[in-house]
Amino acid sequence: MNIKNYINGQFENPSSNSWIDNYNPSNGEVYGQIPNSSKEDVEQAYKAAKSAFPSWSQTTLEERSRILIKISELLEANLDRFAEAESKDNGKPVSLAKMVDIPRAASNFRFFGNAITQFASESHESVGQNAVNYTLRQPIGVVGCISPWNLPLYLFTWKIAPAIAAGNCVVAKPSEVTPMTAYLLGEICNEAGLPKGVLNIVHGLGTTTGQAIVEHPNIKAISFTGGTATGAHIAKVAAPMFKKLSLELGGKNPNIIFADCDYDDMLNTTVRSSFANQGQICLCGSRIFVEKTIYEKFKVDFVEKVKNLKVGHPSEKDTNIGALVSKLHLEKVKSYIEIAKEEGATILCGGEEVTVDGFENGYYLQPTVIEVKTDDCRVNQEEIFGPVVTIMPFKTEDNVLEMANKVKYGLSATLWTNNLKRTMRMSNQLQAGIVWVNTWMMRDLRTPFGGVKESGVGREGGFEALRFFTEAKNVCIKY
Repeated sequence: MNIKNYINGQFENPSSNSWIDNYNPSNGEVYGQIPNSSKEDVEQAYKAAKSAFPSWSQTTLEERSRILIKISELLEANLDRFAEAESKDNGKPVSLAKMVDIPRAASNFRFFGNAITQFASESHESVGQNAVNYTLRQPIGVVGCISPWNLPLYLFTWKIAPAIAAGNCVVAKPSEVTPMTAYLLGEICNEAGLPKGVLNIVHGLGTTTGQAIVEHPNIKAISFTGGTATGAHIAKVAAPMFKKLSLELGGKNPNIIFADCDYDDMLNTTVRSSFANQGQICLCGSRIFVEKTIYEKFKVDFVEKVKNLKVGHPSEKDTNIGALVSKLHLEKVKSYIEIAKEEGATILCGGEEVTVDGFENGYYLQPTVIEVKTDDCRVNQEEIFGPVVTIMPFKTEDNVLEMANKVKYGLSATLWTNNLKRTMRMSNQLQAGIVWVNTWMMRDLRTPFGGVKESGVGREGGFEALRFFTEAKNVCIKY
């Protein structure tokens, strides 16, 4: 199936008539093509957004809210269609897409559709000066949104929804690896009555289409989720142009387990936090540190549960681990397993490709648990982004805190303990934008989301997102 760009409410072929193959990870076969868009396509999308902006920015909050909530309702009504498309494009189990990805995309539109009606700024009376100051929050104009392949519609809408809720118009690029649900979103937006040009979706490579969005002189803000190296490049291009930037980048997240935790809850959640979505979530706990007194028990129990995870075709209801997103990514993940062996680590389970009957060319890999000797080995320091975790013991709180923070990333951390004082101490000292205690991936859309160090710049979520997609203007009136 060939998909098209969505520009000014219409579906358009790329101006160059150049196309990119789109693969189904479950069988390794090409099942369609996407536009290989150029600067000309991005410029066409920008002009549509620019033309739509004056009217959209003056639309009432109630009308914007109504349209966003309608998009949410239509996504929910088309749950099965979108979940199956997401699975076919990405390789994740259909059950996961149906339970998490598509419902969350719908929630993004509903949340920001409601949030914009509650978003407020501040005023300050200048006592003794007969003056009052108040702050306007005004939309930026045309903004760029670039999203990754691991949670395609989920993260695409996480950017688009607050951007258009705040009154901006958008030029968006989904990952060229997983473009299908972004394409289908255009149909939903038309059905919901979103005015032409408010959202424009341009498909293509990051090095060409993405680059054209980032370097466009009149796209005034960029919201990007993806790899740290790409984020650094975007920052370098955008800085001299004084664009607003929100960068949600890589992670190498610690999962810290103390002996006083609720063991069964911890064990079940740790399996999920290690291997959900084939480990292709920036928030997965890929470094597991276990207090020495329970380490051997944990190792046995954890490996047994991991071995029982079923690797299979995404459409099968009992599949736990689907296909990795691409052949290239599969090879990258496998290379880190070889690096672990070279570093003297022990492969406790997994590490091998899996052949699924009838889908022998799919990109399947066993969930892999690696016991490492030191915390500074490459597999414990570099983002692998696959169904691979490392485990090692620790003795003291100070010891594990040092190891947890000794990476260049700082996106999330998970802490398992029933000691309140320890919880407060460590939550304060862990270098991460998000700390989960006795849980994982429990999200409240009102809370700020983002990382520190090389995990990113800025925050998404709640009013933080609406602040990013608006400019603050102070007005001072003397009376």
